[in-house]
Amino acid sequence: MRLGELESLWGAPIGVERPNLEARLGPVCTDSRSLSAGQCFVPLVGDRFDGHTFLVEAQRLGAQAALVERRQLEKLPAGLLAWVVDDTLVAYQQLACLWRQSLAIPVVAVTGSAGKTTTRELLRAALEPLGPVLASRGNENNDVGVPATLLRAGAEHRAVVLEMGMRGLGEIERLSRCAEPDGVVITNIGSAHIGRLGSREAISRAKCEITAALRPDGLVVIPAGDPLLEQALGQSWSGAVRRVALAGDPPAQAIGTTGTLPPADWTGTLTQAGLVCNGETYGLPLEGAHNARNLLLALAVADHLGVPSAALRHLRPSLPGGRSGRLHIAGITVLDETYNASPEAVAAALRLLASQRGRRFAVLGTMRELGAHSLALHREIGALAAELALDGLVIVDGGDDGEAMERGAASLPRRVQVATPEQALAPLLQWLTSGDQLLLKASRGVALERLIPLLEAELPQVAA
Repeated sequence: MRLGELESLWGAPIGVERPNLEARLGPVCTDSRSLSAGQCFVPLVGDRFDGHTFLVEAQRLGAQAALVERRQLEKLPAGLLAWVVDDTLVAYQQLACLWRQSLAIPVVAVTGSAGKTTTRELLRAALEPLGPVLASRGNENNDVGVPATLLRAGAEHRAVVLEMGMRGLGEIERLSRCAEPDGVVITNIGSAHIGRLGSREAISRAKCEITAALRPDGLVVIPAGDPLLEQALGQSWSGAVRRVALAGDPPAQAIGTTGTLPPADWTGTLTQAGLVCNGETYGLPLEGAHNARNLLLALAVADHLGVPSAALRHLRPSLPGGRSGRLHIAGITVLDETYNASPEAVAAALRLLASQRGRRFAVLGTMRELGAHSLALHREIGALAAELALDGLVIVDGGDDGEAMERGAASLPRRVQVATPEQALAPLLQWLTSGDQLLLKASRGVALERLIPLLEAELPQVAA
């Protein structure tokens, strides 16, 4: 991209009398600590920081150019080429969108209440037959991370997969307008962030904002059978939709009193050989019915983008730590799901645990951002653990949410409520023996992963 192309966004630059607008724009950097010579510096503004403070430092380090907010012009050092904007975050997204519009490759975006990252990685694997795929990494699913991912796309890539999260209404719409996707996936509508949005209806509307800038010939892929999702999607998108389901899923629920939901376009059947769909058998890279549905979502997108089914039979996604991890410690299988948790994700993990052979134990931490629904949802999770007849449950929370989960699980003979991940170790050392299955699941803020090195250190000694 030439520097002169940025004039279409913000007009002529300032700071240099006769700039070379034919020069190529250097890499874009938002963190002065990692800024290198020749990069374009975008000083973002947060609650506790202001990147404009480092404009002088950016010039000293050899920045090619910078953006500067109109109200912060006094911080721009003389001689630094700059474009004046109203809001550097908005401008950062505009810049990423301009670059995205130059990319002649498909962009796919994924959101949902649970399973976003897993589905993102399944999508990455499913599109790799097209060539190198760029995907969001870490927590790059927000106002800063999505443009950062887009700006890393290069001539070597053949597709981009973006994860889109949200903390309130309007955020996913901004991300959609930044990315202008060719296809979108909504994994599900659950209770994550219900404390902020107030209802699952509002969550449905927020997730369907992903269609705001979906290209007219684009595709939406969703699970079949969710009336709230169908209602919200009907208000935001009138183009192509592909619905997926597993054989045996509950039948589609009615909308209102007269209509019924559209049936699944793709139905997969779980067999010992794998997932059978449309006459093809696909290996299951991840355990659990919920992950089989996520695989169906990815397969539907890949099919739409022309990936041959034969290239999709054995996908190998690479998941970040704390998601669908499997550890083997002193003969005990640990299901590492410590990265995050929502009611739907915890329920899916518990059902996966219940399907395993041997005795089944779980360490569950609290689920955050559930607001007024928190106590009821934690009690429901405890009740599910009891319904599945787990052999033991450790609840990591000393407060009201933990007590609600404990009340729900009251019929379990082995259940303990503790305040910290470290305190969960003692009951586990008393209960666990070789051949057992152990699930670890909690919201990010619980830091339940701190328990893993303790188990690795202590369980072998107990087994000996």
